[in-house]
Amino acid sequence: MILRMVWPVWALVIVVGPMLGLCVYAWLRARRTQDGTALAWLRRGGLVLSTLAIGLAPAVPAATETVETNAEVFFVVDRTGSMAAEDYDGNQPRLDGVRHDLVALMEALPGARYSVIGFDSQAARQLPLTTDSRAVRSWAETLRQEITWYSAGSTIDRPVAALTQALEAAAERNPANVRLVFLLSDGENTDGDNSSSAAQEGAYAALAPLVDGGAVLGYGTAEGGQMRSYDGTDSSGPGTDAPWITDDTQPGSPPAVSRIDETNLRRVAEDLGVEYTHRLGPDPVDQLVAGVDVEEIAADGRRDIDTYRDVYWPAAALLAVLTAWEAFELAARWRRVREVAV
Repeated sequence: MILRMVWPVWALVIVVGPMLGLCVYAWLRARRTQDGTALAWLRRGGLVLSTLAIGLAPAVPAATETVETNAEVFFVVDRTGSMAAEDYDGNQPRLDGVRHDLVALMEALPGARYSVIGFDSQAARQLPLTTDSRAVRSWAETLRQEITWYSAGSTIDRPVAALTQALEAAAERNPANVRLVFLLSDGENTDGDNSSSAAQEGAYAALAPLVDGGAVLGYGTAEGGQMRSYDGTDSSGPGTDAPWITDDTQPGSPPAVSRIDETNLRRVAEDLGVEYTHRLGPDPVDQLVAGVDVEEIAADGRRDIDTYRDVYWPAAALLAVLTAWEAFELAARWRRVREVAV
């Protein structure tokens, strides 16, 4: 038997406690003075205890049901300035690879619910969980690097808080669902006004119990690539004649070069308990989801939901009887009062 608690414990204590205390005190006083009201206070105490029993809502196991599972896919996308480095599939920007892989992963996991968390100077949920694949596709098509002027450097652990909140909320709302995380980044950490070049060690490890699968996808090369500045207009960014982003820490401020940091990316993958893969071109993503079997993952028991049958009906029946008794006694007393008044 379990107690399902229709009312919070504090409410039961505040409401029922004083009433029960009053009934006990009045009953003891009536017995001591023998004024004939002891039985009435005993009845009222029964009313209070019956109400308490209903508020506790005792229940016994009834059956175990198997519920359908669903995949919830969380895309964590790096859109810092370094993702515009032109060293993907030759001399294309890394974001081209991200756009391709986002859509390809979505198509490889049809029928799932998708969410997107983007991070640059800040991390924020771009799309809540949705079954609308067109929304994900539209977001991928409009994906751009952050505006260069606002850039505060890169750090791979920046989306941890936003991802934690999203995963915890999803697990609480639909505990039977399977949660997959795909992090797409170059793994680079650079100094900036609001970031550190050293990512927090093990920042993603606490999320491992909430993650059932996924992958970390790395973009860029060890040789690195240069990045066009972006001011939010179509005349800037990759594929334009916009100025290169410069490295002001070097003499003469030469064009900055961004290089993939696979050490960081592998560490994140290890923390999350997923695979790491280096994406050098628009290759198929079949191998990234080949091991994702929602039904097999959910065989850990989460699909089995225990149901319970409430057994507070005896208390409800007793409450009804005692209430009727109390009403009868009050009516009789009222008749006697009226007779005396007449």
